[in-house]
Amino acid sequence: MRHSPSDLATSSTPGDVHAWPAPFPRLLPWVLLAGGAIGLLAAFVLGVEKIALLKDPAYEPSCSINPVLACGSIMRTPQAELLGFPNPLLGIAGFAIVTTVGAALLAGATFGRWFWLGLQTGVTAGVVFVHWLALQSLYIIGALCPYCMVVWAVTIPIGWYVTLHNAAMRHLPVPSNALRTVRAMSDYHAVGLTIWFVALTTLIGTRFWSYWSTVI
Repeated sequence: MRHSPSDLATSSTPGDVHAWPAPFPRLLPWVLLAGGAIGLLAAFVLGVEKIALLKDPAYEPSCSINPVLACGSIMRTPQAELLGFPNPLLGIAGFAIVTTVGAALLAGATFGRWFWLGLQTGVTAGVVFVHWLALQSLYIIGALCPYCMVVWAVTIPIGWYVTLHNAAMRHLPVPSNALRTVRAMSDYHAVGLTIWFVALTTLIGTRFWSYWSTVI
């Protein structure tokens, strides 16, 4: 039996009467599709730039704009190849999967709990990874990569909404004493996401304020 994306709001796991309607059933597929596509494009461009840099160490990436927005400074660091190969390869694979899932949901596909838990594992790893990269960029490398920040900007909402969906549908084992908190986060999902972005933007602004203040 096939269901429309709106059915995601009222479906629950078999025998589970505690799941509540998610307030964003139509939003989740679009977040996955649009966020995945944007992230895929950013990761692809980063991959192309990395290949160009490997071919010519003197190459200056197109996203190296000033002393702070300097992709080249980041691409030449060990952090850019955490697992022994360029990080953009992870992004290309991961965002391709996310984009496909979003398109499938819009087409009316449904997935079992095991699939949602697998997706949860992937997006959680992605969120942790981009925050590690953000902290490395801010406090170790001392530079920012515009394309990388695009990846950060789409990975966060993807992880946020997948997690809220899995909690609302009780795919995740939410403790009974945390149900009210999780439901409030689901009801006011945009607030939590806004706070997340404001916090990250504040870190970026304060870390490089000595530079920003000279160009304002």
